[in-house]
Amino acid sequence: MAPSRGCGNLLNFVPRVLIRLSSKLRSKCYSTYPSSFFAQLARDPASKHQIYLSRSNDPYINLSIEHYLLQKTPADSNVLFLYTNRPSVVIGRNQNPWLEVNLRLLDAVKRGRTAVQDAPDIGDVLLVRRRSGGGTVFHDEGNVNYCAICPSADFTRDKHAEMVVRALRRWSGIGFNTRVNERHDIVLDQGSWDNVAPGWSMERNDTHRSLFQQQNAGPPLKISGSAYKLTRLRALHHGTCLWASPNLGLIHAYLSSPGRPFIKARGVESVRSPVGNLCSRNMHHNFEFEPSVISEFCEMHGIKACDIMQTLKETSVQGRIHSGAGLVFGPVGNTQEVVPEIAKGVAELKSMEWIYNQTPQFILSSHPCEEDGRENPLLPLTLPPSMRVYLKIRSGAILDSRICVSEDSEIANIEAEGVQRLIAGQQLYKIQDWKQILQQSNAFQEPETSFKVGQWLNEIFVR
Repeated sequence: MAPSRGCGNLLNFVPRVLIRLSSKLRSKCYSTYPSSFFAQLARDPASKHQIYLSRSNDPYINLSIEHYLLQKTPADSNVLFLYTNRPSVVIGRNQNPWLEVNLRLLDAVKRGRTAVQDAPDIGDVLLVRRRSGGGTVFHDEGNVNYCAICPSADFTRDKHAEMVVRALRRWSGIGFNTRVNERHDIVLDQGSWDNVAPGWSMERNDTHRSLFQQQNAGPPLKISGSAYKLTRLRALHHGTCLWASPNLGLIHAYLSSPGRPFIKARGVESVRSPVGNLCSRNMHHNFEFEPSVISEFCEMHGIKACDIMQTLKETSVQGRIHSGAGLVFGPVGNTQEVVPEIAKGVAELKSMEWIYNQTPQFILSSHPCEEDGRENPLLPLTLPPSMRVYLKIRSGAILDSRICVSEDSEIANIEAEGVQRLIAGQQLYKIQDWKQILQQSNAFQEPETSFKVGQWLNEIFVR
């Protein structure tokens, strides 16, 4: 990989090529507005091109701004929105958090490090269900999220991934080992610059090939996945670019649910892929990525990027939004929560009903059953060998269950009925201690049995 050329912040640094302005460009003026005018400017039919950078690292706010832009911007406009979130696990609209996430790690610090063995030491991690489809991703300060919104008629699934790859290739060859793959993801091909033939050349627009692709030095590393939300007139594509995440080695722990071998779910299951950082850990993620993506977006739509970058550099500290000649651009994220639709979106994304009860129907079974014939892994030796656990969950609520431990079928039926009477219809996320639930059912003769079975269920279901 080509070496980096330093570090910096978008608001304090602009690549020299973007600030070499002629006197004519310097004299071009944009009207400036307080950030409270964001909603009005975003909806204005004259705002054909819009570019925003978020100052917030709150995923609930950033995703709600995204959704607002999808719903409210003019049908013929093109929008670019860039943001970085604090550590968060973000699942897709039709995914199952109990299947995709190790929930007990998320609040390990809040609940005390002793509560979860080997909990990563990065603080509490948010759980977010976004409104678009696709798989589960991990966000932190070492990656940048990009969102592009365009008219549905102009949309293809590769269009904006290709834009990002071209942006990555704007400097010192750093992006020439990246490409868009057949799944519309951006991958980093492994290899060595020493093995690149002398006199190599590759078009910046040849975004589906990379210089390292034929070296077979290892599997491609995914640096950016894609997710989409389509409406009749508008199309949203967003992804996260793993730039220099300090938590790369921890992602697997957060995205490895202990319930995965026992859960059979409807909906979308994540496709597991090896991931990698694009750059070294000590490189500031904003240094080249955001200016280059903005420049590429501008080039796609015939906008003079130098105007935008210079204006951002000079006035972004004031938090003002600029508008002129059909273009709106500026920082957002600090005050947009006062927009009623965005505030409503934030509240919805934070609600437990949205995060958990939007989950498509699924079952959990400790042993092969009619709905799930897979061979399950061996259960912990602490559990009774005759234990059987079956739960069917619909819209986050327990629809049916069979939890029993007796080898005698009649006694097992009595045990199962006792538990079912207590838990039928309960919302799964509200059960905070299965040990207590099973003890309250009085279904088992031995209190120790309730404790052991309940502890196993806690490890799978309880955050």
